[in-house]
Amino acid sequence: MPNTKDAADEMSFEAALKELETIVEKLERGDVSLDDAVAAYERGTELKRHCQKRLDEAKMRVEAIRAQKSSADAEGTVPFDQDQ
Repeated sequence: MPNTKDAADEMSFEAALKELETIVEKLERGDVSLDDAVAAYERGTELKRHCQKRLDEAKMRVEAIRAQKSSADAEGTVPFDQDQ
């Protein structure tokens, strides 16, 4: 299991989310020592940040695709004139 921020940055969204879910389950069960809980919380924070970054990147890509499609659609259209 990766233990550094750099390693989190290299993970896929799905792998980071799975590890984050595992950490949350472990913390919710309370079967970790205080030191381990703090370390798990720190790791969870890194993973959450990574997942949020990946989601933000995906959102920007979708918005760029939608903007391209919208401008391409607008190129082939003309304003509607009721008098014609």
